[in-house]
Amino acid sequence: MTEVDIAIIGGGPAGLAAAIGAKEQGIDNILILERDSQLGGILNQCIHNGFGLHTFKEELTGPEYSARYIEMIDDLKIPVKLSTMVVSVNEAKEIVAVNEEGMMEIQAKAIILAMGCRERSRGALNIPGSRVAGIYTAGTAQKFVNIDGYIPGKEVVIVGSGDIGLIMARRMRFEGAKVKAVIEIMPYSSGLNRNIVQCLDDYEIPLKLSHTITQIKGKERVEGVWITKVDENRAPILETETFIPCDTVLFSVGLLPENELSKLANIKLSTVTGGPVVNEGFQSNIPGIFACGNVLHVHDLVDFVTEESKLAGKNAAHFVKFGAAQTRGIALKVEGGVRYTVPCIICPTHVKENIRLKFRVSRVYKDHDVCVYFDKKRVAKRRARILTPGEMETVVIKKQWFDKDPDVKEITIAVESSS
Repeated sequence: MTEVDIAIIGGGPAGLAAAIGAKEQGIDNILILERDSQLGGILNQCIHNGFGLHTFKEELTGPEYSARYIEMIDDLKIPVKLSTMVVSVNEAKEIVAVNEEGMMEIQAKAIILAMGCRERSRGALNIPGSRVAGIYTAGTAQKFVNIDGYIPGKEVVIVGSGDIGLIMARRMRFEGAKVKAVIEIMPYSSGLNRNIVQCLDDYEIPLKLSHTITQIKGKERVEGVWITKVDENRAPILETETFIPCDTVLFSVGLLPENELSKLANIKLSTVTGGPVVNEGFQSNIPGIFACGNVLHVHDLVDFVTEESKLAGKNAAHFVKFGAAQTRGIALKVEGGVRYTVPCIICPTHVKENIRLKFRVSRVYKDHDVCVYFDKKRVAKRRARILTPGEMETVVIKKQWFDKDPDVKEITIAVESSS
């Protein structure tokens, strides 16, 4: 059995940044396990720009962004095992993985989960119709076009307005396809506003909000889709049904954190995000197992992934050096439309610096306040012009608040009407 200080599962931007964060804290015995044949994760197929504005203060493509972290990994001489699939993880931090050399067992002092996420498929939506050619997830179509050089179709309808779907609407347009429409069941887009402007508005691609697909028509290949408006309960209004002829349907209907390994290790998962429940150090309920990136919760920007992951690596290094004292953790409460927070547990005695708390809201809010309460006493209020489910928000929990109130028993994050 190979023994390492920190094993990192996943060699995408989260895993790379976590390894760098741990290395900077003086941990040398690190191992990255990646199931693909190269590092970089999903960024390898994200050839559009818009990455790195926060981290590097310049605009990069996905491969350019990941290349910078891969260079850091090479410079720091952090070992990597590619084409290596982790098949099990347990609470004792024992890992079983396989590759072309055979099966390997790894005993780690700490593990960082950075497996990313996968796309929700058509099967999750129960859309009637045949299983014909021409139906793909947006990410699969992106790989076909950007990596393999194949165009999936010529007349495209995109279901869902997630960021990958918006970006693929523009990409298919670049490749000569006609994008008939982007269909979104909610009354708002689930993607970033900048992507709506740059990918749809700039190319006059229609976005049909409060619409859904009721049937996919086709025998051998997709021939078209039936769409209808939906009411406030998202039920189809059948008399509004219209037909859009097309030969390809792309689904961009959400991402699911990839947590099968987490379940094997008996890690507690959030019912909202689908990712591990973590404290302010990104440690799960199993001491020594940390999580970061999209396996924890779905991010908008890779810059936020790497920022968060470096902290996870730093805290994993601290665990290896000093262990973790069992102290009281406060489960954060959410009110007024806040769906979840990450972290969702804070140990007051562990807080050594300000905490950048990430959260999302359940619907669109205009001119509302984001408030933080300690034991029902408001300690912070920030005016937000607009809050949307498609954009992750941040609120800072300051260390000085814990210095003033070390015995706090309840912390609440809420969105309230401006008074």
